[in-house]
Amino acid sequence: MPRSTVPSQSLDPVGQIVGYARVSTADQNLDRQTDRLTAAGAQRFFTDTITGSTRDRPGLDAALSYLRAGDTLTVVSMDRLARSLRDLHTLVDELTASGVRVQFLQEGQTYSDDPSPSSRLLLSMLGAVAEFERSIIRERQADGIARAKARGVYKGRAPVPDEKIEHARELIAQGIPKARVARDLGISRSSLYKYLSENHPTHQ
Repeated sequence: MPRSTVPSQSLDPVGQIVGYARVSTADQNLDRQTDRLTAAGAQRFFTDTITGSTRDRPGLDAALSYLRAGDTLTVVSMDRLARSLRDLHTLVDELTASGVRVQFLQEGQTYSDDPSPSSRLLLSMLGAVAEFERSIIRERQADGIARAKARGVYKGRAPVPDEKIEHARELIAQGIPKARVARDLGISRSSLYKYLSENHPTHQ
């Protein structure tokens, strides 16, 4: 879905505070973020339970479609909103150009249309730090897995029981989107496709 769906209107000084929260996996809890957003005055919430690296973020797309000029999009931190520094700039630019303010609680920053050069520089610096921190975390995770494999103690994620896969297949047959079924199982869509293929190779 295009990210430029926010209508360009004259700035309404009394808009909604819209909260967006994201966690990477189904076993993580959104409450910590939504509590902070509520304390910041958020009146409407949109959420995703999906890794930030993917382009498929239905909750964010819904938030971008909902926002109107005069609203404020409030997020706990920059890394909850954007996949990368470029993605951060693109989202902030498109939203502020449409009269929507963007507020990051952890960084203590709020961006609006026609920002000063110093605020643009700060956005770049903070976004770069968040992106760097994510890359360090991924590197540490990869190193930890490699060491565990070398010791013969790494077993990876526990397999999904056959009965849950059968239930997933029933839900899909009823028209439930595979992305939603995968989220309910706490696995990625690619893992769901793999399980379905392993049990019934002719079904995708």
